[in-house]
Amino acid sequence: MIYDTTKCTLGEGPLWHPERGELFWFDILSKRLHIKGRHWQFDRHVSAAGWLDDDSLLVADSIGLHVFDMASGKTDQVAAMEADNPITRSNDGRADPWGGFWIGTMGLNAEENAGAIYRFYNGELRQLFGNITISNAISFAPDGSCAYFTDGPTRRIMRVKLAEADGWPAGDPEVFLDFGPTDWGPDGAVVDASGNLWNAQWGANRVACYAPDGTLSQTVTFPAKQTSCPAFGGTDLKTLFCTSAAVGQDGNDDGKTFATPVDTIGQAEHRVIL
Repeated sequence: MIYDTTKCTLGEGPLWHPERGELFWFDILSKRLHIKGRHWQFDRHVSAAGWLDDDSLLVADSIGLHVFDMASGKTDQVAAMEADNPITRSNDGRADPWGGFWIGTMGLNAEENAGAIYRFYNGELRQLFGNITISNAISFAPDGSCAYFTDGPTRRIMRVKLAEADGWPAGDPEVFLDFGPTDWGPDGAVVDASGNLWNAQWGANRVACYAPDGTLSQTVTFPAKQTSCPAFGGTDLKTLFCTSAAVGQDGNDDGKTFATPVDTIGQAEHRVIL
């Protein structure tokens, strides 16, 4: 079940690169991008990525979006994002079916309403939703009909319809899941090929799977309390990966990255088109 023993302070943003056949993930607070057995060190808080080709990723950090060349380690900024706001950083993000990239921001200390959710598409970075405290769960239905996201402290996962032509939100977000008062919170999420949403639940040691109608269908438990984000990968996309966070915890497996086989098939991660 343990995929990698590296203990991340805040593991996040797992990405299975469908062409390289490798899992990438981040330790946000340590400013690192990881693959198994290797990491790249950054000067800023990096948190999420989309794949561009075999050699480069689109990486989000506290000042914008950058093309990252894995061989040289060099970055080239393609869009500024809250670069003049010293209290925010990027958080959760994922590529959409049109080749756009959705990315959320949040305060460095989770300041209330300090963040937002953006979309980068056709060279334009546009804010979609503001007054976000902890942006998470950005994911997309396989038919492109809707996107999901959460502002973690609200304990609600939202769903918004997307325009068929270009993937911009079409209408206001509606509540998909309302967890009410809990001692855990919704964190990162991914949608499988059948349209089920898999949500990592921070403080609950688990990833929970919800059918498109919101019904809880199964849970997968992990030995780390602060599960942070799932991803599907492996040659058949039937491996569920999950990152976790060691911050504030002292368990042996807190902060490690996990992998377990499941009976569902994931979506291949969409390629970002610049």
